[in-house]
Order: sequence, then C-alpha cells, then structure tokens
Amino acid sequence: MSELRQDWSEAARFALYYAPPCESAWWQAGCAWLGRDPETGASLAPPQPAGLAQPLDALTVAPRRYGWHGTLVPPFRLAAGVTPEALYAAAQQWAQRQARFEAPVEAATLGRFVALRPADEAGETALRELAANALRALGSLRAQQTPAELAKRLDAPLTPRQRAYVEEWGYPYVFEEFRFHMTLSDSLNDAQTCAQLVDTWNTQMRGAGALPVQGAALFVEPQPGAPFALWRRLPFAEARA
Repeated sequence: MSELRQDWSEAARFALYYAPPCESAWWQAGCAWLGRDPETGASLAPPQPAGLAQPLDALTVAPRRYGWHGTLVPPFRLAAGVTPEALYAAAQQWAQRQARFEAPVEAATLGRFVALRPADEAGETALRELAANALRALGSLRAQQTPAELAKRLDAPLTPRQRAYVEEWGYPYVFEEFRFHMTLSDSLNDAQTCAQLVDTWNTQMRGAGALPVQGAALFVEPQPGAPFALWRRLPFAEARA
C-alpha cells in the first residue's frame, strides 16, 4: 500500500480503479507490459514481442501514465471540504459491501486501442454493475465540473444519453454506456500491430485463469499531468455464495 501524501496539489484527481492482486500474474504481467508499477513507482522493462516493428514502450505511452487498471469511477477532483481521508473511508465502506468474483477476460481491439476485455456476457454485466454501484456510492464526493471542463467533455461526438451523463456525472461512458477494459496500447492506426499485440498478450496469459476481482484501489494524480499512483487498495468481502 503506497503511503505517498502531502505533496498533492489542490488540483489532484482521484479515481477508483480495479487493480489485480499485487501477487497475481495479472498484476505483474500488466505492470511489466506498461513498464511501470503504479503501486511501488518502479520502472519496469517491457517485453518485446517478436516481429513488432516498434518497441512496446513506444506503443503504451498513455496507459503507462495511468497505470495498469480498469476504470470503475473515472478521475475526479474532490468536492469542497472533502479530504482524501474521507474519500478513503467512503471507498473502504463501499468495498466491504462488495463480494469477490472472477471474470474470464481476453485481449481484443476496442476501437483503435488494444485492451483486456470481459470474454463473456456474465463478466461484462458483473463489472458494469460493480462500476455503477461505485459511481453512485462516491458520486457525492466529486467536485462539480468547471464550465471549461464541461465544454471540453461535450466537444465530442456523443449521443444525447452520453451528453446527459457528462452533465450529471462528468463522464459519458457510465451505467449502460460503460465498457470495462484494461488498456494495453495507445490509440493505433495500424491493424497489424493491434493484431500482434492481441496475439502476444493472449499467448502470454494462456493458462492464467480468470481475472480475480478481489478488490478495487484508489489511484491519485498528484498534480495535473503527473503519473497516477496506486494510493490505497480496497479489498472486497468474501466470495459470492
């Protein structure tokens, strides 16, 4: 558990992410792939898939900054009067009400990205419900968007429902619009490179089993543009009956 603190700016953002257990192959492989462990701050040497024209670390710049994770509640600033400790207490209470489960996953293309995605509808549904539950539980701790932030979010090709979610929740892809994913690449224009990354990840993780959803984690961006760090892990209750 990272103890970093106090050098955070007033503009620090927090996020509730899914992070695999630190001792699991899923955590170790994902951190190595992105070249950074957001819990320890260590830089790691990414693998180099055979036949890949570019170094892997040149294809993972954006996800490296965010750290290996799956978003449950996207990054937000704290509302006036809400301390990081109050956020942690609320998130901990939420986590203690959640049951552990497993979700089969596989690497796939998602738009122009490569990402780890649920491999069946049951896993997709369970993760979507988990994210919706978390958003409702922590939503009141989020600062309201500034007019500039709102305008930036709305300056995108969104459906009417997604625009309404931006105005209410600060993000368009929540509730039924949510698609759980753990990003493995930058936005890429080369379909062949995407296919190589998908094949490399799935081959590497064959036999790793289902993704163990045993908890969530609070990540923090200490200052705008800084790498996100895993601040607190939040274990769930025991497995579902």
